[in-house]
Amino acid sequence: MKDSNATLLLGTEPIGKLLLRYSLPAIAAMVVFSLYNVIDSIFIGHGVGPLAISGLAITFPVMNLTFALVMLVGIGGASISSIRLGQQDMEGASRVLGNVLLLGLINGVGFGLGAQLVLDPVLRAFGASPETLPYARDFMQIILLGFPVTCTMFGLNHMMRATGYPHKAMLSAVVTVGVNIILAPLFIFWLHWGIRGAAIATVLSQFMGMLWVLHHFRNPHSNVHFQPGIYRLRWKIVRSIFSIGMAPFLLNVCACFVVVLVNTGLKEHGGDLAIGAFGIINRVIIVFVMIVMGLTQGMQPIVGYNYGAQRIGRVRQTLRYGIIGGGLITTAGFLSGQFAPAFVSRLFTTDEALIALSVEGMRLVTLVFPLVGIQIVIGNFFQSIGKAKLSIFLSLTRQLLFLVPCLILLPRAFGLDGIWLSLPLSDVLSFVTTMAVLFVFSREMRRMHAAQEQ
Repeated sequence: MKDSNATLLLGTEPIGKLLLRYSLPAIAAMVVFSLYNVIDSIFIGHGVGPLAISGLAITFPVMNLTFALVMLVGIGGASISSIRLGQQDMEGASRVLGNVLLLGLINGVGFGLGAQLVLDPVLRAFGASPETLPYARDFMQIILLGFPVTCTMFGLNHMMRATGYPHKAMLSAVVTVGVNIILAPLFIFWLHWGIRGAAIATVLSQFMGMLWVLHHFRNPHSNVHFQPGIYRLRWKIVRSIFSIGMAPFLLNVCACFVVVLVNTGLKEHGGDLAIGAFGIINRVIIVFVMIVMGLTQGMQPIVGYNYGAQRIGRVRQTLRYGIIGGGLITTAGFLSGQFAPAFVSRLFTTDEALIALSVEGMRLVTLVFPLVGIQIVIGNFFQSIGKAKLSIFLSLTRQLLFLVPCLILLPRAFGLDGIWLSLPLSDVLSFVTTMAVLFVFSREMRRMHAAQEQ
């Protein structure tokens, strides 16, 4: 007997209890995943050296592009499947699953092989120097070879969570990270494979996670599972997946462009170690951002199901709880960045020059960090209810409309500090824009809610 109650509860169980049930596993998975990235960087910093951290930071734009492709398919497919389940369309949700699998494999093979051909010139354009290029190249060659595994594992993991199995989705992340934490130090310190060892550990751990999610969807007792007839790309489904997934895709593509600008400015005003400092800062703030993303992943099936079922009151209540939670999470990041930057930086390196640059940058970058969590929640809310254009607009405001001009203008006046200050200034401007959009849409939701109660 299938676990259909898992989806029916999305429309009946109290929102607070439901949000905890879905968000805590997703948050736990994101915490573990974030810590895996942090621990990976710590192993590289202590086992390879400070320039290896800078080389790893050079790869961030390419990693953003890979993550963009994963989010395009995974988030889009998860949102569509949640809405289908809310409409009691089980066959439609199964077809979405098949399309997510096929699109992930196509993206993984196509991008993974294509990027190998232009890797060196791309990394140089992204800020690599002769000293940091070998580290960046060694890491990305392995990651790109394993990209089909990455796309399959993460795309299906999003589907697992959206179709009523948040705890299983959390366990797949735990399996992945656990294997990586075991293998990375083994490959780096014992086998002396350097930064390549870290990349190999990453791909092997994702392969184990992929086996877990494939096993789940091969089980005929799962709500949505592999079955004959779903392994064909359908234009209507692909268009819907891309339409909703385009917001996080563009966000990460823009993030790639922004990181290139940041790395270029850091190289000009602070050199390779400044890029390494940004690598440390980025790893730290990503921990809190990923926790908020875990919260939004827990919100997504609740919001998608109830919006599909036209239970607007439950949609509004979920959003309200999400905003409070997102703000509290990034407030913790603000406190860490303001009051413990030296302690955090020393986790990654013993190089005093790199620590000093990281401390200065972290304090400036996290100045208005509490606003970031609220903005992420609202942007993902619009994505979850299928308002792709609004979500895309909000995703682009910070990256293109505000941050890029700041990165071009402020360093001319303030040098290295101008680069750090560009981030909080764009956060403030983007937050104001996001709240204005939410205010307008909230009036529409209130009208919908009132009409239902009449």
